[in-house]
Amino acid sequence: MELHHQYYFFTLFSVIFVVSHAANLSPEVYWRVKLPNTPMPTPIKDALHISENELHKVRQPWGVFSSWYQAAPENELHKVRQPWGVFSSWYNDAAKKDLNDNHPMTPYFFETDLHQGKKMNLQSLKNYNPAPILPRKVVDSIAFSSDKIEEILNHFSVDKDSERAKDIKKTIKMCEEPAGNGEVKHCATSLESMVDFTLSHLGTNNIIAISTEVEKETPEVQTYTIEKVEEKANGKGVVCHKVAYPYALHFCHDVGSSRTFMVSMVGADGTKVNAVSVCHEDTASMNPKALPFQLLNVKPGDKPICHFTLDDQIALFPSQNALAENK
Repeated sequence: MELHHQYYFFTLFSVIFVVSHAANLSPEVYWRVKLPNTPMPTPIKDALHISENELHKVRQPWGVFSSWYQAAPENELHKVRQPWGVFSSWYNDAAKKDLNDNHPMTPYFFETDLHQGKKMNLQSLKNYNPAPILPRKVVDSIAFSSDKIEEILNHFSVDKDSERAKDIKKTIKMCEEPAGNGEVKHCATSLESMVDFTLSHLGTNNIIAISTEVEKETPEVQTYTIEKVEEKANGKGVVCHKVAYPYALHFCHDVGSSRTFMVSMVGADGTKVNAVSVCHEDTASMNPKALPFQLLNVKPGDKPICHFTLDDQIALFPSQNALAENK
């Protein structure tokens, strides 16, 4: 009995030690500990690299906004293409203004379009969102809810009537809204939170994480030709979209069965792109009046529908080794 008690207390102490130790790890080390076999995607690395002379501003979180987000001049803010429409468009009725557009680009397409030689008119997949990833212990000390919006705006020295204030309010509201039918969602305010959600949802730490790679700044819309298509995953997965906020905040969600591809393309100007394409295999439960179905003139459940992700978004899914282990 005494030996049993000793074992119990030793186990409890070990758990407490591991939990407390993990809480003190930097976001980068936390990723390596939790996902030892998963190379970190470039967008995550870039958002983690905060120069030493900026660290004092991170310790005073209001400086994060002015030194990073406001570093983008007003005339550059159009480059920040928020992916709100990517997820709301599946569940909400299409806006009339969207249906009346001529759509010179291809926001949604069929899985059968992903083949060598296919030409697509695409908006640049390069995004401009310099918000830095902060440690969880920092962001957890900052309010994050609609009923504390005044406190949040004051914290980051944001004018309540500014466009940035509108983005902050929209992001928080989106995070607080219930998930769509068949959707699992999570707003990750830190890299640690993103990792924890992914591990819990996918049920394995044998994970592949990929992102779109764009060679250079490109025209707003141009014709791309597909050179190669490689399937990376089939089944469960998570996509994390970086959205507008003073620090890096990712809207992570799983919208059901999907296939994920890495698509190599070349633009008319010679720009090379390796783009992540997420194809939704099961759309039967989605809104028939949603934008993807209206644009493609199909009904939910008819065909798999795909879209590309911007270069600051992350797709995560079980590796083939993890899938083999579960068989």
